[in-house]
Amino acid sequence: MEQYRKNILMKELNKKIEKLSQDMERFNLAEYLELLNNPRRFIWINFVGGLFRGLGIALGASILGALVLFMLQRLVVLNLPLIGDFIAELVRIVQTHM
Repeated sequence: MEQYRKNILMKELNKKIEKLSQDMERFNLAEYLELLNNPRRFIWINFVGGLFRGLGIALGASILGALVLFMLQRLVVLNLPLIGDFIAELVRIVQTHM
C-alpha cells in the first residue's frame, strides 16, 4: 500500500515537473535570463524599441491630426451658421502655421 502511494506521488511530481519545463520553454525563460546577463544587448534592444515606439506615436498623431483637419474642412463646406465660422477660422490658423 505504501509503495502504491509513492508511485502515485512520483507520477504527480513528474507531471508537474514536465508542465513546469513546458512553461519555461513557452516563456523563453532561458533567452530572457541570457538577455539580462548581457547589459549592452539589453540596453540596445530597449533603445531601438523605444525609437520605434516614438516613431509610431509621431506618425499616428500626424495621421490623426490630418484626419481631424480634413473633417473640419468638410464641415466648413456644409456652411453651418455658428460652427462653420469657428471651424473656418481654426482651419485657416492651422494652415498658416503648417
